Amino acid sequence: MTPYRLERLANHDRNAFASGSDALDRYFTQQASQNVRRRIASCFVAVSREGAVAGYYTLAATALALTALPPARARKLPRYPIIPATLLGRLVVATPHQGRRLGAALVADALLRSTRSEIAAYALVVEAKDEAAARFYRHLEFEPLAGDSRRLIRIL
Repeated sequence: MTPYRLERLANHDRNAFASGSDALDRYFTQQASQNVRRRIASCFVAVSREGAVAGYYTLAATALALTALPPARARKLPRYPIIPATLLGRLVVATPHQGRRLGAALVADALLRSTRSEIAAYALVVEAKDEAAARFYRHLEFEPLAGDSRRLIRIL
């Protein structure tokens, strides 16, 4: 049995969530539900067996300039100036759950939701906040966009 349930953000208790990043914790407690209501982003949470939110991520629509893609990828696509994609905007794991591969499980869930969507998207895009985050995503088979080592994609 998996230790986490993955579900859409609803009436989850977010007040005790702490990841070690004040900005990401503040977003989750004060802004996430507003963005969901306004259809700016979707938010998904991992809930522990005890019912606590162990992590979350957000998805939103975005677009990639065809010229930003690696040339080998761009050659295989129509010559549209922009290509539809899904943005993995935030990916956060609460401190007590860090180091348990929950982040990788959240990325896998984001990939699955993106490929199941009825709205077409070519890739899942992330903007890594630092080099450690970029290494994490590269380990999960994301590749950097042209000229930006912290903006990475994984083809859906």
